[in-house]
Amino acid sequence: MKKTFIVLLVALVACCGTSMAQKNIKLGHINSTELMQIMPGRDSAQTVLENEMAELENTLKSMSSELETRYNDYLSKQDAMSDLIKQTKQRELQDMQARAQEFQKNAEKQLQERQAELLKPIIDRAKKAIEDVAKENGYTYVFDSGVGALLYSQESDDLMPLVKKKLGI
Repeated sequence: MKKTFIVLLVALVACCGTSMAQKNIKLGHINSTELMQIMPGRDSAQTVLENEMAELENTLKSMSSELETRYNDYLSKQDAMSDLIKQTKQRELQDMQARAQEFQKNAEKQLQERQAELLKPIIDRAKKAIEDVAKENGYTYVFDSGVGALLYSQESDDLMPLVKKKLGI
């Protein structure tokens, strides 16, 4: 009885293992970089970002111009200045330069955050469309051929036409 139970258990495990190993795997790929280039709303997000960048650049140029003007003024008048005035002017120039550098650092950080904020809904829409197409068409795995991380693959289906259709592009 015990021997029969063990044989039955081994047969059951072997049968289940075989059926699990025979599961069909359907592979697909998509170039996410190419998809992002044609996503609706990307151009307007890029325009907003470029406008904000131009505004920040103008402010930085203004700060740099003022610093340069004050520095040139200092250089032209330094011979006539007392040591106390020279030190004061030098500290003012150093403070201005530090403020300009801090502004530039904060501006870069702000632009990165704004870019992420503007692109997040577009990226989420693309991901959702890829997931929906993969589920609707029975794909087990979808690889991103746009990032160059895929070193080798057997032939797989390109999901770009299906995702474009899903997005109405």
